[in-house]
Amino acid sequence: MRQHATLTHDNHEVFTAHIERIALNGAGILTHNGRKFFVDNTAPHDVVTVRAQETRESWGKAELLGIEEPSPFRVRCVCPLDRCGGCSLQHLAYETQIAEKAAILKEQFIRIGHGMDAPEIRIRRSEPFGYRNRVQFHRFKASLPGFKVKQSDEIVPVAACPVADEGINRALAEKRITPPVEKDRWTVYAYKDTFLMEGKNSRGAVDILGTRLFLDAGVFFQSNAAALEPLIADVVSAAEEAGSGDLPAADIYCGVGTFAAFLHGLNRFKRIDAVEVNKAALSRARDTINAMRPHDARPRTRTDFFAVSADTWAKNNRNRYGFIIADPPREGLSPGVRAWLCQQDAAVFAYVSCNPAALARDSAALIQSGYALSSLTFYDFYPHTPHIESVALFKMVKRE
Repeated sequence: MRQHATLTHDNHEVFTAHIERIALNGAGILTHNGRKFFVDNTAPHDVVTVRAQETRESWGKAELLGIEEPSPFRVRCVCPLDRCGGCSLQHLAYETQIAEKAAILKEQFIRIGHGMDAPEIRIRRSEPFGYRNRVQFHRFKASLPGFKVKQSDEIVPVAACPVADEGINRALAEKRITPPVEKDRWTVYAYKDTFLMEGKNSRGAVDILGTRLFLDAGVFFQSNAAALEPLIADVVSAAEEAGSGDLPAADIYCGVGTFAAFLHGLNRFKRIDAVEVNKAALSRARDTINAMRPHDARPRTRTDFFAVSADTWAKNNRNRYGFIIADPPREGLSPGVRAWLCQQDAAVFAYVSCNPAALARDSAALIQSGYALSSLTFYDFYPHTPHIESVALFKMVKRE
């Protein structure tokens, strides 16, 4: 389309352009005079008028001034908290969100993976609303729960959240969600009959696929239990392909031991090494495994716990493994772990990722070391947000 541009009094360019696609951060992307601009709250095929706010050599940011022609993929936002920074994609139809996120995942492999071919991406959808079991609140005034405004420290009060679990919304309606005395930010977890809140009844357990997992509201746990179940099932299936179980398994960055628990329950491996630097999380993992032991039909597996950083563990580890799973933070695999994995020859390595860019970077190194990327699955843990959770399965094919 032909673009028309003017300058404001402060020399910021105003122009009209077409939104091409969604970026990794959830903003729409348009091209103007050879430069990519990122614009929040836009949809693919919107025609928008924007004001350039920040420009670099090849990209910039722009403020949305108006939508001249709305995209057919736009929908009405159902959340009354339009200032909340949580659901930045709620203006997109759910199927469009899925398609855009899958395209982002593939694009990261092409761009950051230096042209690496990603296999066909399998997609596992979620319920778009009422899915979120773990929610972080901020203190609004004296004792009310609130959410942060996007890119701001301002807090807005919240009476209900469309994406939150019904147990959390029920507690909000009954005014049971109040900040602990010593905290301005706290976390609530609700799933089925479990309701945990930091600073009050913080510890408890949930049943996931018949396994009782012990949690602490103040320690990270996946926020979408319904999406977690197929992810676990896929990981367990991959572990079953890893061979006879003569070699041990490893769960790196294990958190509260979710994957370690299911590997333990397989009774396939003689030993599982569970590695987690957060001692509170590892304590919950111990509780889960200890609770499973009396019920093991064929007790065969020993689980060892390592309360150290993944780098420290990898640096001092000369063991071989039949199956390895890693669920690192957004930064991806640490350099030491990545180097260690590249020297391993595990039959199967499962990489659980919350950052497609880090996953693509690490995948390129693993493939170069002799692994083949056998499958890539996108799990939509967080509808209406730009977050992308995925699992890449690698199999060792050669070692030069």
